[in-house]
Amino acid sequence: MWTCEQVAGAELDVEEVLALYRASTLAERRPVADVERFARMLAGANLVVVAREEDGRLIGISRAITDGAYATYLSDLAVDASHQGRGVGRDLVRATGEAAPQATLILLAAPAAVDYYPHIGFTRHDSAWTLQGPSDPEGHPSPEV
Repeated sequence: MWTCEQVAGAELDVEEVLALYRASTLAERRPVADVERFARMLAGANLVVVAREEDGRLIGISRAITDGAYATYLSDLAVDASHQGRGVGRDLVRATGEAAPQATLILLAAPAAVDYYPHIGFTRHDSAWTLQGPSDPEGHPSPEV
């Protein structure tokens, strides 16, 4: 069994979270090779929920930005592939929503996860737009969904 808890992203072990992203396949769309940038991503999120096994092993994370009143942008939902399909993602989304109950959860789904989100209560929104930022000075690609 696992438990979910809200944590400060800056206090997480970056290498532990990177290992989770790699185990979840989210690493394919995140700058996991740039540890400093990834650490800034964790520290900059003001709503982070983790799922851990009883032995403390990190098996899931929800990384979001919220104003707490109107909108919560859920930028990352990662679950270790060995734990997918067991309800970990659903629990992370529930705990994220409970942390800012007046706010609407907003996310951009990875292509492989498009069918997952309606299954846990999300509604498709056809007027979402993205504007990719320029690459950083070191030449890292802009974030992708």
